[in-house]
Amino acid sequence: MGSHPYRPTTPAGLRGLEAVLARPEKALVALDFDGTLADIVPDPEQARAHPGAVEALAALAPRVGAVAVITGRPADVAVRYGGFAGVAGLDHLVVLGHYGAERWDAATGEVRAPDPHPGIAAVRAGLPAVLDGSGLREEIWTEDKGHALAVHTRRAADPQAAFEALRGPLGELAAAHGLIVEPGRLVLELRPPGMDKGVALTGYVHEIGAASVVYAGDDLGDLAAYAAVERLREDEANPVPGLLICSGTEVPELAARADLTLPGPGAVVDQLHDLARQLAAHTG
Repeated sequence: MGSHPYRPTTPAGLRGLEAVLARPEKALVALDFDGTLADIVPDPEQARAHPGAVEALAALAPRVGAVAVITGRPADVAVRYGGFAGVAGLDHLVVLGHYGAERWDAATGEVRAPDPHPGIAAVRAGLPAVLDGSGLREEIWTEDKGHALAVHTRRAADPQAAFEALRGPLGELAAAHGLIVEPGRLVLELRPPGMDKGVALTGYVHEIGAASVVYAGDDLGDLAAYAAVERLREDEANPVPGLLICSGTEVPELAARADLTLPGPGAVVDQLHDLARQLAAHTG
């Protein structure tokens, strides 16, 4: 495969990369957004795709079977912050938002989404009282995603202490209304159960008949996608080789299971460009 700056360090990861290079038309490249394609910023509303990310995706997408972004954000927000709409080369990009509950297709420009879970309205109404009771309301920031609510502690005087203090009360509030709490990097998201990035990724792999998969993520919410790739790799009846990439080292649970750990979104962009170059060299 030649010398490349970012090479998988595990046998399973090498097999995944080799499968992508051997049959790129059957490969799926799937990526998280925040922390993977976009840098983590204090205000999530200011997050934007890392410079060069869209260009890298556009260079890679025509050379593989499919490219997907799988994110906890609403699909249309990820599309807007990523700058994915109307980009040459990304004509068949799919963005699976709200952990796969929503779907945006570049081919149509439309978002398909279910009705909000009834518990969301109840949690939205009850959240201020919980935050007031914690004494942290002035230190945190709440993001209303429509189908979910996220409480960010990054702005608190002690972000990790605020995260731990809120985890229990928010878990009780969510459970009372049929929701779950999804922890992340200094964020606690209250959302409906039954859908995660692993379910979304597995469903899309089967939908398009992918014969190999690359997944890149950076946070606890990506563990479900990692587990899905591991299951696909170990399927005795129809194994799907896979490459797991971790963006950053802030989440040790993710880095420990990765085939390739990169310093952050800038290196992910470089890796996407490198993969596009490898595919160009293989296909001529």
